[in-house]
Amino acid sequence: MSDAITAIPLTRIDGQTDTLANHSGKVLLIVNVASKCGLTPQYEGLEALYRDKQANGLEVLAFPANNFNGQEPGADAEIATFCKTSYDVTFPLYAKISVKGEDIHPLYAELTAAKPEAVGDGPMRERLAGYGIATGGPGEIVWNFEKFLVGRDGRVLDRFAPDVDAADPRLIDSVEKALSAD
Repeated sequence: MSDAITAIPLTRIDGQTDTLANHSGKVLLIVNVASKCGLTPQYEGLEALYRDKQANGLEVLAFPANNFNGQEPGADAEIATFCKTSYDVTFPLYAKISVKGEDIHPLYAELTAAKPEAVGDGPMRERLAGYGIATGGPGEIVWNFEKFLVGRDGRVLDRFAPDVDAADPRLIDSVEKALSAD
């Protein structure tokens, strides 16, 4: 894995320390999530994808963030309970972080720098603009449930807009290509 992102200190939702180095050799789908968003039902598809592809080396890693209209207001324990009871989430959840702005977590600073443009960008940005919601500058995370695909070697392979869900053929194709690569 790329040293740039694997050494960044992370905290699991249960308070345990972690780094992406602990997922070495895996394909990672890194997602910023929220419990009170119109896209929250994407947890179901993410969990289905994880269960389907985990044996092949896919890890879904969820990072709750409260950057968008206060849609992740809960504490880590509340978020963990919500994910388990509402969507039976079994993939790793991390402590709440910031995914944009001056307090952006170093992981998201690296991810967005590595892949500033998202597959499927446009429709969600336009919908948000229709509600008078600013979507940030170039490269910034647009909304909850934006996804980054990281290859086994730690390179950021793809970035997907928030409304590109886990069943979208573009995401599935990219995941399958990454899983089949050496």
